[in-house]
Amino acid sequence: MKSFFEWFKSSTKVKRWIFLIVLGIILTCYGFTKVLVRDKMEFSDLWSIIGTFVIGFLFIIIGIVFIQKRNLEILVEANDTMPGKNKKVNIKSLIFNRKVYDQGPKIVVIGGGTGIASVVEGLKKYTSNLTVIVPMADNKIITHAKENLELLPLGEIKSAIVSMSDKKELMEKLMYWDFKHSGLEGVNFGDLYMFAMNEIFENPSEAIQKCTEILNITGKVIPVTLDETTICADLSNKTVVEGKDNIPEETLAKFEKIDRIFLSPPNCKPATGVLEAISEAEAIVIGPGNLYTSIIPILLVKNVVKAIKESKAMKIYVSNLMTKPGETDTYTLSEHLNAIKEHVGSNLFDYCLADTGEIVPEYIRKYNKDGADVVEVDNSKLNSKGPKIIQKNMSYIINGKIRHNPDAMAINIINLICNELVFKDKKSETEYILLNSVLKEQKKQEKRRQKLMKKNGGKLPVKNKPKMKSKFSTKYKERIEYIQDEVAKKNEVKKGKIKKSKKVKK
Repeated sequence: MKSFFEWFKSSTKVKRWIFLIVLGIILTCYGFTKVLVRDKMEFSDLWSIIGTFVIGFLFIIIGIVFIQKRNLEILVEANDTMPGKNKKVNIKSLIFNRKVYDQGPKIVVIGGGTGIASVVEGLKKYTSNLTVIVPMADNKIITHAKENLELLPLGEIKSAIVSMSDKKELMEKLMYWDFKHSGLEGVNFGDLYMFAMNEIFENPSEAIQKCTEILNITGKVIPVTLDETTICADLSNKTVVEGKDNIPEETLAKFEKIDRIFLSPPNCKPATGVLEAISEAEAIVIGPGNLYTSIIPILLVKNVVKAIKESKAMKIYVSNLMTKPGETDTYTLSEHLNAIKEHVGSNLFDYCLADTGEIVPEYIRKYNKDGADVVEVDNSKLNSKGPKIIQKNMSYIINGKIRHNPDAMAINIINLICNELVFKDKKSETEYILLNSVLKEQKKQEKRRQKLMKKNGGKLPVKNKPKMKSKFSTKYKERIEYIQDEVAKKNEVKKGKIKKSKKVKK
């Protein structure tokens, strides 16, 4: 009975629709009774009865539709609605099923580095249908027990797994834990775990997929290719540089610019699941990330760009906040987009999300010392036939670094998807209702965060929770301190006696 009355709380917002249905039933019944009690009926009376009946019937339909819509919203809010959200609506008559997030949009995220990790961290609050396609290049070897273990370059995969985990901090500590035991020095858990999975399944693609399943992360991670590839760059002085890490170093050392990026060998095939994920996606998010060593190399893998262009998904490019020394020095937004166009052709993106650039100058100056600067949105040079530019405040300061705000990015991406669903007349579908419900709540939270950040100089304030003290420790504080002092004195006396006895024996 108690759970029944909980439906009538103001937080549930269903009373209005129940009232509308009751009103509709009353009007409909009133229309019927008018027909039954009248012996004679004139034309004016007939119209009055029909009008009453139709209005009542419409009220009933509208009430039922909106109660169903509200029920779905309550399902999202009730009993741990999403990762990272603490708010709960305790309606015991509802049984929330986490599989409801399987109805979220299918989103493919393409890129690498901290930028992509931020995108994924934000999007995982809205859908479990996430696929992250990361770059794979420049194989490495680590040494263990005097044997060479050939490991795939799993840095990007580990980063994506960490960002997609509900327990991010714990997962990060685990994946990057370096063993200190003799014989395992120089090896971290993430590399060893993936190496073991690769030996069990004897298929790198399947091994990576099983890794993510066992760790129970939101979505899946796929390397763009499993072929041995090397990223190469043609510099403006006709020099060819090989190796992902060598490109920025050589560019800076020789004061040259990158003319072109290519893969060696050039005909590397996409890994299993890459093209399928792109073709089935409802939204494809490319970037942020290092333009020449993360974004473009993924797009150069055979058939990837073709699959993106043929996909009916919404294509969104997320611009970098800062330029990358040795890669995109002094690059504006138009130069970033032109570089992608020169490598893979035009008409790749529908939208481009860019930051407003409202970053505290103090932090920009720190980046300037290292040769980096804010990516300027040069609207005058942007092609009118290119992607639609959307500028939003998507940056914040964390640990003294300028980073993309995961929640702000996710809000803007999901907002675009919701607008697209409205445009396609899917406003009454479950997918839209679920997304819109979570989006509204996240927007409220983001507004609060933005206010706190303005007060805190652009930084996200860190809450230091005071340590809780028990009533016992507070009441008997002096007594506890006295006992501790006495125990310490006795221990010192005992140690003194032991020392004296040793001296006597000598």
